[in-house]
Amino acid sequence: MISIIIPTLNEAAAIERTLRAAMAAEGEKEIIVVDGGSEDGAPEIAARCGARVVHSARGRGVQLRAGAGIARGDVFWFLHADTIAPAGSLDAIRSALRDPLVAGGNFSLIFEGGSRAAAHLTWIYPKLRTLGLSYGDAGIFIRRTVYESIGGMRPVALFEDLDLVRRLRRAGRFVRLECPLVTSSRRFEGRNCARVWSVWIALQLLYWLGVSPDRLARWYRHVR
Repeated sequence: MISIIIPTLNEAAAIERTLRAAMAAEGEKEIIVVDGGSEDGAPEIAARCGARVVHSARGRGVQLRAGAGIARGDVFWFLHADTIAPAGSLDAIRSALRDPLVAGGNFSLIFEGGSRAAAHLTWIYPKLRTLGLSYGDAGIFIRRTVYESIGGMRPVALFEDLDLVRRLRRAGRFVRLECPLVTSSRRFEGRNCARVWSVWIALQLLYWLGVSPDRLARWYRHVR
């Protein structure tokens, strides 16, 4: 069974569509929504859609760790609240994990919409992969046994995805699945697009230089 774990914080506008797509994926699964204190009714929408809803402190790393802590599946799939899974996504995960050397992986990614930001992000993501960068919006999945052996999701405030993938790669092969997820480019839209990009690049450089993710998160919060 695959446990689909989705963190939310004021995602009322996106969560129903994400859950409908996840529920349409074939195969045994459970869907866990971990809410970090929404004030827009997102948890109620998720519950009406049939997801198991739990609550935790705010923070994607904290929320994903909480969801994994109650999950019953053999595989954990961490999915963002604004990301749409294709119908064959669960089959693709199971097929990849038939190879015992595969510890986990993620998906190809398309950013939704006709904007310049969406096109640019869709173009640049495959290039980032060549640098070894794999982010949470591409839907990271991991065997439960591997997740437990590497210490699980760390409750850091930023770059919890990069941290998890770095440890996951040491445990086995990390693969990319070709069936694409569709996600939102909303963080990079609008007048402040260039500023967000600049700050995001700077934060990543600082992260790889060893600056604490919790400290970086305080800086990032100011530009969102």
